[in-house]
Amino acid sequence: MGRGGAGVDGTVGERGRLINVAYRLLGSLTEAEDAVQDAYARWYALPHGRREEIRSPGAWLTTVTSRICLDLLGSARARRERYVGAWLPEPLPDGTAGSGRAGAAAPTGPEDPADRIVLDESVTMAFLVVLESMTPAERVAFVLHDVFRYPFAEIADVLDRTPAACKQLAASARRRAGAARAPVPATDRAAVVRHVKEAWQAKDIAALVGLLDPAAVMTADGGGMVGTVLRPVEGGARIAAYMVAIADRAPGLELLERSVNGVPGLVARRAGVVVTVAAFDVRDGRVDRIWAVRNPEKLRPWGRD
Repeated sequence: MGRGGAGVDGTVGERGRLINVAYRLLGSLTEAEDAVQDAYARWYALPHGRREEIRSPGAWLTTVTSRICLDLLGSARARRERYVGAWLPEPLPDGTAGSGRAGAAAPTGPEDPADRIVLDESVTMAFLVVLESMTPAERVAFVLHDVFRYPFAEIADVLDRTPAACKQLAASARRRAGAARAPVPATDRAAVVRHVKEAWQAKDIAALVGLLDPAAVMTADGGGMVGTVLRPVEGGARIAAYMVAIADRAPGLELLERSVNGVPGLVARRAGVVVTVAAFDVRDGRVDRIWAVRNPEKLRPWGRD
């Protein structure tokens, strides 16, 4: 891959871009950070002379990071089968140092890797969930080409396939992702989420039913570490009743409007601790999907909320 970095060996300033690539490939900030650390370890393990021969260290790091992610995605199915309940991507707060297109390098700033993620339509929870439905090769080809604009000739080096085969993989992935790429205006989404928050606080089942699509689905991720439903709750009426039941069982629960992966969402806080981060998909003025992340290991970036 022909994109180099700055600095003496070309690696300074690459970390932010690599974390952006890895998070979109893995859906896990923790795993993304580990993958990037592994890539850097391999870089510095090279003999000095070998590093000097590499024309574009940033390109080398991108290729290695992507291959590490590909291996992790290949083993993810078995890990998901052992996971307690539904597995959801790690949600990100809105406090990033980067901005602009996904492929832009994040400027230097806080060391928390969450601060390096550029929030755009390619990291919404709806989009990441669709990425989870792809094969590892499809996901890598699609993310590197459609999100980060790498040419297929370079992606072929990562996947060890021909450019034509990589193009076919991206096309297949693109068809799956099409439904998740129709953005709802932020103001419209924010208004719906605000109304959900108000109805939830008021324990108004009728109002919640009116805000939820009749065929809405709510998926929760507790990872076996906290109590939550292990299977998706289907139907607006059932979801509304479940939300009110949660409010009844958790006195003192504070609901806050927050950006979740770049779009309006809700954060539930109890005794000053974030216990749930909820992302929403809004269609035709109603919520049709809710993703509630409760696994405390996935809420690490929210500790500053």
